[in-house]
Amino acid sequence: MPTFVSMFRGINVGGSRPLKMDRLRQIHEDLGFRRVRTYVKSGNAVFEAGEDAGRHAGSLERRILRDCGFEVPVVVRTSAEMTAAFRANPLLGRPGRDPRFLHATFLAGAGKSPSLDGVALPLASGEEAVLLGDVVYLYCPHGYGITKINNTFFERKLAVKATTRNRRTVTALEAKARGESP
Repeated sequence: MPTFVSMFRGINVGGSRPLKMDRLRQIHEDLGFRRVRTYVKSGNAVFEAGEDAGRHAGSLERRILRDCGFEVPVVVRTSAEMTAAFRANPLLGRPGRDPRFLHATFLAGAGKSPSLDGVALPLASGEEAVLLGDVVYLYCPHGYGITKINNTFFERKLAVKATTRNRRTVTALEAKARGESP
């Protein structure tokens, strides 16, 4: 059975839309997903299920709305897609780049290949953004919390759902999806 990673945007962040990880795990299991494992308290899970990642995201969104009363965008990736995203980061290993400031914004629901062509990026000094496929790789040396190239920016400009994870979380989720301990 394939392994997937679900990433929820906007739960357990600063007390907004709280959702305990045991409840998140139960929601996955109620939908028939197996071997559900959560990672940190910010809405990440690794699970096994049938083939269709797109349907999994919609099912999770509807269940959160029904059971918890709030709309939460969910991005689901296969284990192979997480490994590809992890390995493809063009900003990793560049001289002078501190990996603590690397992030990946996962895009979903575009219907076509998203593009940053013609999009004016509000980059602060030292920031970078590179779109490869459905992942925007970010370098935010002043911190992700203050950058203007955030989830909301990409959702508006590209008409997609977006959720961002730092390099450490991407690394851990990718390892968990492959069956390793982070």
